[in-house]
Amino acid sequence: MDTLTRGKQAEDLACRYLQDRGLQLLHRNYRSKGGEIDLILQDTDSLVFVEVRYRRQPGFGSAAESVDRRKQSKLVACARHFLQTHANTASQPCRFDVISVNGSPNDMDWIQNAFSASE
Repeated sequence: MDTLTRGKQAEDLACRYLQDRGLQLLHRNYRSKGGEIDLILQDTDSLVFVEVRYRRQPGFGSAAESVDRRKQSKLVACARHFLQTHANTASQPCRFDVISVNGSPNDMDWIQNAFSASE
């Protein structure tokens, strides 16, 4: 199985996981000039931007650790674009979550408020 297929499967798994916990999917793979956000969901009164990371082997760190400052900056820029182009969401509180899948679907972590836009 290639990397893109594994990544899509991890994203599908994460999406189902979050929906099972009551979040409502708004967008998948939202793209802007600045980057891409894997999942955008509604959690009660908050807008949640989710980065899904998959790592087959932990040799270079966990999947969550791969969301470095550079990636965070791209996610924040893309989220700002989303908020500017979707005026009905702009006044809601927002957060950035990370779903990390390490090796198998059974090893998944949901990190809420993984980072903030001001970091």
